[in-house]
Amino acid sequence: MNILFYSIHPSLYAWRLIGRTFDYCLAGGALDIPKHIDVSVKTMTAETGKYDVIVIGAGHNGLTCAAYLAAAGLKVKVLERRPVVGGAAVTEEFHPGFKNSVYAYSISLLNPKVIQDLNLARHGLTIFERPARTLSLLENDHLLLSRDEEQARREIARFSTHDARVIDEFEAQIGRVALAMREIAMASPPEIGGGWRDLLSLAAAGNTFRKLSAADQSVLIELMTKSLGDYLDSWFESQALKGIFGLEGIIGNFADPYQSGTAYVLLHHTFGEVNGTTGAWGIARGGMGAITDAMQASAIERGVDIETNVGVKEIVVSGGRAAGVITDDGREIGARAIAANVHPQTLLLNLLEPGLLDEETHRRISHYRSHSATFRMNVALSELPRFSSMSGQGDFHFKGAIELSPSLSYLSDAYADAKTMGWSRKPVISMQVPSTQDDSLCPPGNHVASLFCQHFQRHLPDGNSWDDVSEKVADQIIDTIDQYAPNFKGSVLGRQIKSPLDIERDLGMIGGDIFHGTLDLDQIYSMRPVPGYAGYQMPVNSLYLCGSGAHPGGGVTGLPGHHAARKMLQDRNKW
Repeated sequence: MNILFYSIHPSLYAWRLIGRTFDYCLAGGALDIPKHIDVSVKTMTAETGKYDVIVIGAGHNGLTCAAYLAAAGLKVKVLERRPVVGGAAVTEEFHPGFKNSVYAYSISLLNPKVIQDLNLARHGLTIFERPARTLSLLENDHLLLSRDEEQARREIARFSTHDARVIDEFEAQIGRVALAMREIAMASPPEIGGGWRDLLSLAAAGNTFRKLSAADQSVLIELMTKSLGDYLDSWFESQALKGIFGLEGIIGNFADPYQSGTAYVLLHHTFGEVNGTTGAWGIARGGMGAITDAMQASAIERGVDIETNVGVKEIVVSGGRAAGVITDDGREIGARAIAANVHPQTLLLNLLEPGLLDEETHRRISHYRSHSATFRMNVALSELPRFSSMSGQGDFHFKGAIELSPSLSYLSDAYADAKTMGWSRKPVISMQVPSTQDDSLCPPGNHVASLFCQHFQRHLPDGNSWDDVSEKVADQIIDTIDQYAPNFKGSVLGRQIKSPLDIERDLGMIGGDIFHGTLDLDQIYSMRPVPGYAGYQMPVNSLYLCGSGAHPGGGVTGLPGHHAARKMLQDRNKW
């Protein structure tokens, strides 16, 4: 993150000193850096029938932003292009009697503050922690890691006694750094070249960094700059163990594991918690749509007006400020401010009039990298997969992640295939079987499985279309799993396919990028989405970005929506 741009060279000491100087600010001194939204503030609507804020897009961040703004007394309208709210966090019936999360499929990053502030539990959200951890499928073997530390060490020792000896320190070190990154993720990033508020924000980040030990500061710098492969090679011997951690670095990230900067995505996936357990993962009862259903209920309770089947084709700019939107059906709806829960390229290049961006900003956003090479499937199953290497070991491993990522070289080969051919001949697969914990998803005795697969390029070579090859690729994925569980193919009753093109088309995620833009060092924190506009305020006054293209990035966190609402409430007297 941007603090690292300062910390990885000799000015580290300067920022540590500034961190000490501003300790009193963070302890509640005279200078206040807002840490929460004041829901007691009220405002008058500018004119009869006009909204204070229009939120474009009812994904989870748009709903979060709307709910916070409405809690502060603002009159808020949400416009959603699709017939349902939820964006990537939706649940659908994809085969008669079978339903599942369509795109996003697992919970960890959803911020506890958002869950509490929006009263999501009261509005029906129940989260189950996954009691198992990871089953990694290997040729004629497996690596099964539970949350029992003793069991995990014994299992790792089957492959390397060295790795079993160092695994606890590796995870403890990652955990300490992740906690610091969670703190930074909760704050708005400073603008490069900004004013005194940005200096205070940078000092706060510096203070967080300063609190880490010198050894952990070094780890943070390594994780922000190093390739994941090189980082894992410095710790472990076992290819199987490196394959498990390697998957974390390429999930939603079209990259070779030995590409510089890939270690950060591993860190990004460790920010979260489930029901108070740091680093845990879970599922929502009823699928990911249960999250956004609860968010919608919270927003409506606070007075938010939500309209679906309404796309926005243009943001109206008047007097140098966003003044409303024109919908696809030709209506003009006025507002004092606009919050856009859309991809940043869509916002800045498609919804604004040409010429509103300066040349440098236009150049940067035009070349913003957005490409995660993800292929999603849901399958309805007549029975659980019977993995050959797990015969007689029960079903507990289905309550965690089941992964086909046996080594870093496997990941590299998958990337190389996709780069030249468009998709991997031996895909990387992460499977989850939520029906082992949630009986609401399918008929008794049956199951549903989520398949999250890498690497599959959005743009195929030779002008081919995913519409022509997605069924063939889905067959290949099922055949791949069948090599490890010979009953799998025969148990498939139905399937739902979401190619990179489907993800782009359905959700407006350019390049099929589930993060709304690659999480590289030059596209996070003060650089996200482009320098000068990292603080949620966009180039036009009273226009804000509240989606995953803003800090702290992708995943079902609710934080971009939370942070954008906080900034909007700070600015409301300027509208």
